Amino acid sequence: MQLIYTAHFKKDYKKLSDTMQKKTDEKMKLLIENLSHPSLRVKKVKKYQNILEGSINKNYRFLFQITSKGYLFLRIGTHDILEK
Repeated sequence: MQLIYTAHFKKDYKKLSDTMQKKTDEKMKLLIENLSHPSLRVKKVKKYQNILEGSINKNYRFLFQITSKGYLFLRIGTHDILEK
């Protein structure tokens, strides 16, 4: 699966600390290997059709869609990313 990043995701990612960026990179690799891995805690976002939420850690989440081309990453940040 190909990883595709929106401009919003890239902007959010750049704002993360180096440690959080590294953790995010690890989670992206894990997502490719096993979408159902328990540490990712992937679930559908109730407010939005076809958008999924995954977990980086207790405080940080990422929003993505599964498309015919791969995983499209929309946003990354704390829980309030669902409001953006």
